[in-house]
Amino acid sequence: MAVKPGWEGRFFEDFEVGDVYRCRLGRTVTEADNIWFTLLTNNTNQIHFNTEYGKRTEFGKCLINSALTLAIVAGMGVADVSENGFALGWDEIKLPNPLFAGDTLYSESEVLEKRESKSKPQWGIIKVRTRGIQ
Repeated sequence: MAVKPGWEGRFFEDFEVGDVYRCRLGRTVTEADNIWFTLLTNNTNQIHFNTEYGKRTEFGKCLINSALTLAIVAGMGVADVSENGFALGWDEIKLPNPLFAGDTLYSESEVLEKRESKSKPQWGIIKVRTRGIQ
């Protein structure tokens, strides 16, 4: 496995199975990010915006909206894996740890597969596993 620094604008021929690309930037998630995203998506679960409610949970405070966590991690990988392409799908999304306001996220993407498209021969398809790291 070759760990490579963040690099903007890879093309199909730049990817090698086993490569790991680490996003060069971290992203600290704020309470304002969480509230805005929760409002934007009409998420009415109070665990994301009601401090008193959050205090009474096992976490003792509000959680960052999990869809926001996913959006940030996905966005962090764009420069490394999809700036010159687009996502065809996602699977196996897991959120093993809670995220709180003030936590900083990082990401890395590992190339799992690489092949030419069967239906569009001028295109290539890359399968990656992207991880959010606290």
